[in-house]
This record gives sequence, structure tokens and C-alpha cells, in this order.
Amino acid sequence: MIVVLLNSYIALLALFVWLRFIPFNLFWKLSPVLVLLVLLVGLFIPMGWGAPSGPVAVIRNSVEIVPSVAGEVVDVPVVANTPVKAGDILFRIDPTQYQAQADAVSAQLKLAELRLAQMTKLASSGTGREFDVEQRQAEVDQLRAQLAAAQWDLDRTTVVAPADGYVTNLALRKGARVSGQAPVMAFIDTADTIIGAEIPQIYARYIAPGQPVEITFKTFPGQVYSGQVETVVQAIATGQTQTGGLAIAPEAISAAPFVVRVKLDDAGIAGRLPAGSTGLAAIYTDRVKASHVIRKVVLRQTAILNYVNPF
Repeated sequence: MIVVLLNSYIALLALFVWLRFIPFNLFWKLSPVLVLLVLLVGLFIPMGWGAPSGPVAVIRNSVEIVPSVAGEVVDVPVVANTPVKAGDILFRIDPTQYQAQADAVSAQLKLAELRLAQMTKLASSGTGREFDVEQRQAEVDQLRAQLAAAQWDLDRTTVVAPADGYVTNLALRKGARVSGQAPVMAFIDTADTIIGAEIPQIYARYIAPGQPVEITFKTFPGQVYSGQVETVVQAIATGQTQTGGLAIAPEAISAAPFVVRVKLDDAGIAGRLPAGSTGLAAIYTDRVKASHVIRKVVLRQTAILNYVNPF
């Protein structure tokens, strides 16, 4: 934008000199440099504080699907990259051994409950011991717990979607054996769309939740979408420490950008954006409001250039 304004001034200056409205003396020869300094100091540098801008990306949570039980896969009804609802079946594991285990514990429980009833009847008539009743009650409680665990394993032979979303990079097939420890597919959660903009630290000082935001995406060239700041993420990797047994290993410290989480006003557009979509975001703070107009123009120029600019 500064190049456009400077070139416009130079073109206007050349026109006025050609029409002899102004003399082409030393002052007017140096005036483009003065105009450049005025634009930089008076508008474009403060614009970074009043209307900071930075690259934006659409991110969605990825869930590693790890089966809770081991066994042979007997059915994979899910289709890769096809939307599913929470609770829809992703795949099934052969339930035979888990059903047999549940049936065996259930049969033992029925017998234990019958013996408990008999001992309780004898104790109430005075011909049995209270200790025998308590012992049978403990057996029943233990078998009920075992049955609950067996039923839990049986239920986990059917793996369902944890949320609305879709499975991607699907390689699991019928006949494969899963261990119950390693992930077998990646599930993309579309219930929540995360839109994050990277803002240089020097320009993030005046950003606050609730401020208006405009975004243009490469996915939808020529379009500008409105939103607002949700939060400024208060931690980046540069400021993170991890538990370990080694002393601090100094690294080169650089001013990595802060991440600002943004929410679009149109939730439908956010849901349509593929994960990994990129673009440019502009945040309009309460400072240097005169620069907002220039930032809006620059953003719309970028939106139009997205038709031809692949980078």
C-alpha cells in the first residue's frame, strides 16, 4: 500500500511539474523521500499497533482412535473423509471372546445369587449362620463387578465416533488385528473450529478480546469475513519448560509471534473451512483508528490478489 501511495504522489508530482504548476527545484526533487518518511512514521508504523495484521490458519482437533480392547476387525463401515455424527460406528472388533466371558460371569452370578437367597432364608429361620450370608453377599458383589467389567469390554468391541467429524487417512480394513494400544485411525473433530492468527509481539500489545477482526482466506478469494478476538494465547513454546533430569540448555531466543484466537461472526462459514485453510487477518484495536481505513484497503487488495496469488 505504501508503494501505491508513493507512486501516486510521484505521478501527481510529475503531472504538476509538466503542467508547470510547481517548479522542479531541489525541494520538490527531494519531496518523495520526505513523503515516504511521513508515511512510514506517521501512518504505516503506527498502523502495526492500531490495526495489526498477520497470517491466519484454520485448525481442527485431531483425535487418535485407539481401541480399548484387542481383537480381529470384522467390519469397517465408516468411509474416509465423509462426515459422521457422534456415536456413529467407525469399526467393529470380533466380540466372540468378550461375549463368552460376559456369559460365563453372568452364569456364575446367577448361581451366587441363588445361594445367597438360600443362605439368607436359612439365617432368617435360625438354622444358618450370618457369616455364610455375608460370604455369599461378597461373592455376589465380586461377580457383579466382574460382569460390569466384562460388559464394558464387550461394549468396546464397537468403536464409535467421539464427536461430529470425519475419519481421514483411513487404512484399517476387515481382517486386521488391533492390539488395543496403538492408534488405528485419525478422527478430525469438526464440532469446534479453531482460527488462529500469528501477530508479531511488537504489535500485540493493544489486542484485547472482543475487538473486531476481518479475515480473507485463500480458499475463498475476493471475500472478507468479519469476526472478533476470542483470546490472546498466553503461552508459546519459547516460554515453556518441561520436566527433565538435565540442566538448562541455552538456545537462541527469538521473538516468535503470539497467537490470537479468532471467532467468525458466521459460524456456517467457519464450519465450511477445511482444516489447514490459510489467509490474512487484520485486528482493529482501540488505538490509531486513522490507520484502520488503510488496513481495510490493504486487506481487500490481498483478497482480490488471492485469485491469482497461490502463495
